[in-house]
Amino acid sequence: MDKFLSYALTLVESVLGVFGIRALYEQPRYAVVERLDRGVEVRAYDARLAVETNAQGQGDGEAFGRLFRYIAGANRDGSRIAMTAPVEVGRQRIAMTVPVERGAADTMRFYLPRTVAAEGAPEPTETGVRLVHIPAERMAALRFSGGATPEARTEQGRILGEVLATSCKAIGPVVFLGYDPPFAIPFLRRNEVAVRLPPD
Repeated sequence: MDKFLSYALTLVESVLGVFGIRALYEQPRYAVVERLDRGVEVRAYDARLAVETNAQGQGDGEAFGRLFRYIAGANRDGSRIAMTAPVEVGRQRIAMTVPVERGAADTMRFYLPRTVAAEGAPEPTETGVRLVHIPAERMAALRFSGGATPEARTEQGRILGEVLATSCKAIGPVVFLGYDPPFAIPFLRRNEVAVRLPPD
């Protein structure tokens, strides 16, 4: 019965997602600390836990599949974990051996529900999937609707960079935050580009 309810909830969430309704998805907690030009927000995020994987040149679909399998039960406990929003996609430096960092790779990240983080998230069982603790941080974000094509992400990232050039200094690459499934009605979609900022 638990498995049936899990799949039924996923189906309901997917149908609602078509219309840009995200009420069933937990989102990371943040406070808007400053509003800049062109709709850019500076946000203070609480610490959070995520599961992430590298795209490994296979595109977003493969990375999403690995992460979805983790929340669907490909973990040490075999537990199902609720989907949250947003899904983060970006270029992240991957540490080969700490503190040496080598190269960059496309990564995708799902944030885990706060209750799962508090109780101790189960370890992933699939190769290339890992848990990451993200400390409290500041980010600047710019929201946009419509398609999240590479061209749209690049253009919105350019706008974000122009706004921040006069007020804040980014400390990482632009990441994409997707709150809706790809089949959502475009003008109802919530997309964001964001960059991490130095602490106050």
